[in-house]
Formats: sequence, structure tokens, C-alpha cells
Amino acid sequence: MNERNGGMPEDEPREARYGGKAQEPDSGTGAGAGRHDGRGETEEERADRRWQELLQEIRVAQTGVQILLGFLLTVVFTPLFHDLERTDKTIYLVTVVLGSLATGALIGPVSFHRIVSGRRVKPQAVVWASRLTFTGILLLLATLTAALFLILRVATHDPYVPWLVSGVLAWYLICWFALPLWVRTHYAG
Repeated sequence: MNERNGGMPEDEPREARYGGKAQEPDSGTGAGAGRHDGRGETEEERADRRWQELLQEIRVAQTGVQILLGFLLTVVFTPLFHDLERTDKTIYLVTVVLGSLATGALIGPVSFHRIVSGRRVKPQAVVWASRLTFTGILLLLATLTAALFLILRVATHDPYVPWLVSGVLAWYLICWFALPLWVRTHYAG
């Protein structure tokens, strides 16, 4: 079975996999130039594959941001919340707003797909859903950083908290952006 062809076994004829006339990978010249990429996919097949990949990525991020936001929303109802300093309450409010924005951006692609489904705009929908997902990841980064800052600030009141949070932020930036960009530049053709 192959992810590219929607789960159809590889040994089936191309006619069966693509529903009719056999389609061979385009050589890049002639009338069919541009219909296929280096994987032998049409633009629609590539959009379908990219959409499935994006959905898997979104599932991971959505779960994390929804759990974090759920936790943040309950904090205001605890007895200790009212004893927080004004600065801590402000940090809390900013964190909740960031978490809400991240949730919206990460759920956005699902709504986007539902609204444009069947309109023959999947390649464009994938691009916009990808942009929403990346925006959601940036907002999640801000939410996690703000939440960590608030928790450590309230828990310790120590002056090293900003340094510790900066170190964790640096770790997020390395894991989420620097390492993938390094791999992209060193291994991509």
C-alpha cells in the first residue's frame, strides 16, 4: 500500500489506481508539462497528499493547545487566582488570549476545508490551511512561553525565571525551526 495513491496496492495497474486512462509521470516537456512533479503526482494528487500530511501535523498541535487552553481557562476559578499580583493577572490574560488565538488558527484549517470542499480549489486550500497552521504554531510558541513564565514567576518569585524561560524558548526555537531549517538546507536537493 502506498500513501501517494490513497492506499491502493502498488501492484495494481495504473488504470485501477487512477480511475481510468493510464497516467505516466510527465517528463517535463511537451503538452503535459507541469502536470506532474518529481513524484509522478498531478497537482490534485499532490494537494491530496499534502492535505493528509497537514492533517496529521494539526492533530498533534491541536491536542496540545486545547489541553493547555483548557487548563488556563480553569485557573481563574481557583481561590489563589484572586491573590495574584496585578502583573501576574495581566500575564495570565495575555496567555489566555494567545492560547485562544492559537486554538483558532489550528482549528481553522478544518473549517476552511469544510467550507471549500468540493469547489475544486484543494491546492489553494492546502496553501491557506498551511499558513493557518504555521500561524497557530507561532501562537502556540508564544502561549507556551507566556504560560511557563507565569507559572515559574508565581511558583518561585526568583530573578532567574526570565533566564530559565529564555532557555526553554531557545530550545523550542531550535526544535521547531532551526533544526528543520538546517535539515532543509543541508539535505534538500
